[in-house]
Amino acid sequence: QVQLVESGGGLVQPGGSLRLSCAASGFPISFYTMTWYRQAPGKERELVTSISTSGGTTTYVDSVKGRFTISRDNAKNTLYLQMNSLAPEDTAVYYCKIYVYWGQGIQVTVSS
Repeated sequence: QVQLVESGGGLVQPGGSLRLSCAASGFPISFYTMTWYRQAPGKERELVTSISTSGGTTTYVDSVKGRFTISRDNAKNTLYLQMNSLAPEDTAVYYCKIYVYWGQGIQVTVSS
């Protein structure tokens, strides 16, 4: 059974940091490009960042460049998202996606 489980979300003050994890089970992630999406209240889900199978190529939406870092550990079957200098506009539910599989989503709230 394929499962993606996100963790690491929560409430953080502006300027703070969080690290999201997405643990996969039921299939090896090493064959797939992996992505993080987010959906803010009242907005469409948007692609935030992606990482190639080896981790050598990454892409970021302009609004998070220089603040967010995607990484992966194929041996641990886990995807990560390090988020620094968080701002209120980063508040959203964050989802990992691998191939056709989605995580359940995890809330990130940036507020003072």
